[in-house]
Amino acid sequence: MDRERLDLISDLAIAVLLAFVLGLAWTIGDWSSLSALWLPDTDDVMRLQQVRDWLGGQSWSDLTQYRLGAGVPMHWSRVADLGPALLITTATPLLGTHRAEVLAVTVWPILLFAGALLLVGRITRRLDPDAARTAMVIAAIAYPATTIFVPGRIDHHGLQLVLLLGATLVAIGKPTFRNGAITGALAATSLVIGMETMPFFAVLGAAALLAWAYVGRGGDARIIGLGVGTLTGLGIGIAGFASRQWRYPACDGFTQQAATGLAIMAIVPLAVAVLGRHIISVRVRLAIAAALSFGALSVVRLQSPACGSPYGQVPILLRRLWLDHVGEAQSIVTASFGVAFGYLGVMLAGVAASAWLVRRRPGRNAVLLLALQCTAVAIAAVQLRGAYTGAMLGAPALAIMIGAARRRGALTLVPAWILSTGMLYPIAAEAFVPSPRKPAPSASSCTSPQAIAALDHLSLGMVMAPIDVAPWGIAATPHAFVAGPYHRNTAGNVAMYRFFLGHSGQARAIADRWKVRYVVYCDSDFDAIQPAPDSMVHELASRRIPAWLKPLDPTGNRIFEVVP
Repeated sequence: MDRERLDLISDLAIAVLLAFVLGLAWTIGDWSSLSALWLPDTDDVMRLQQVRDWLGGQSWSDLTQYRLGAGVPMHWSRVADLGPALLITTATPLLGTHRAEVLAVTVWPILLFAGALLLVGRITRRLDPDAARTAMVIAAIAYPATTIFVPGRIDHHGLQLVLLLGATLVAIGKPTFRNGAITGALAATSLVIGMETMPFFAVLGAAALLAWAYVGRGGDARIIGLGVGTLTGLGIGIAGFASRQWRYPACDGFTQQAATGLAIMAIVPLAVAVLGRHIISVRVRLAIAAALSFGALSVVRLQSPACGSPYGQVPILLRRLWLDHVGEAQSIVTASFGVAFGYLGVMLAGVAASAWLVRRRPGRNAVLLLALQCTAVAIAAVQLRGAYTGAMLGAPALAIMIGAARRRGALTLVPAWILSTGMLYPIAAEAFVPSPRKPAPSASSCTSPQAIAALDHLSLGMVMAPIDVAPWGIAATPHAFVAGPYHRNTAGNVAMYRFFLGHSGQARAIADRWKVRYVVYCDSDFDAIQPAPDSMVHELASRRIPAWLKPLDPTGNRIFEVVP
């Protein structure tokens, strides 16, 4: 057995071991919630419900959530449903439905975590073989990237990060048609899942074009593969995963506009290879690549105008009251110091380590990793979710830095490990700048298991509730909900805010229009808003219940039935 295969087996064993040990610890620590399918995030709960709906008979191409708003066409795809669905269908005959679902939501993120760690190790071997195992350890504790792999996190972010790491691995490999085609196919697959990683694939594409410009003759194979792989992947994606909502007028997922935009950009490397085939001058080749790229971007703006602002259809009201307050969607400016430092700490340490590595060992691969990390920083400046990718991509350079520090002795090794340990940053932020204490979730919360169980005991009806209640309620009860934390549910979300922030007469009219049977309210749900004195929020908070609402839990005053 050759050395390369032994290294692969060794890396795989370490990745699986790290993922299993940490996954087991996380599972044990959160077993009470996992065993009840009380998942970490609303998107995880809704993903599980989407899988249930599909396995229960909803069409493969129909991604409508019929119990949200007036029926919301979700901006997701079936790709991320496949892993959990396969585990559920395989385990159900042996364990029953509930236990099979618990198994799926526990195992699937751990499998993705093992894949991510393995890819980080393989990427690091291209830079410094001796640092590969250290890099996997650093990646395993790289907060906040670890949070998207904890048991229960079946949303698509972990899968997208694995695809990006795979694309990065082949992008720093040999400039072959095969590697270019794999990069393109992974870009297309990632788009089918969602838009979040497209900026990183744009960087990989730009890097391939720059490499072609400087290589001269013989550098066409990779960029031709890139274009062919992307277009082929898009074709397969459209044929197999385009939903009934394919023509939805937005660029927030796998829509016609998004796919058209990527297809136009995929033509660029093919055109570049044809036009520059016999040109030797680097300047001319750069000019060709730049002109075609900017020309394609102009066409994309005309053909796919929504891609300039994926959330452009969200009204200002919803942006101000809801979207701007979503944790991972916050910018550095709006997030508290503790949150920002915890999210960005190890990512910025990784950027510094990569800059050091580029200076110490100049080369295309190190520069490409630094460019990807800088892209993550730019995204995180607007939305903190960019830190997930940045934290993981920083592991290779941090591991190489630790290797250099180890040769200098303990005085440099200890600080290097401290800087590289992502889980320390949120702890340090809390220690030096304590964040305001939030009350622990209690039975009085509208999203508590007790509140959802109380709803489950009621006869079927439409529920008017704060925005985050819907995913839990849809997954655990037969009810429908007016509002939910999904940007395409514009009408329902606007109606909910106008219901609670308007006066009683307006609220009653909205309830009648939406055929609302139940109203759910908790005092803490509108803390960030200053409602008018005559608003429903103020009335309910003061326990002045309108005559058209009948309390169903007198002790909590949180669930009401609309009196006809």
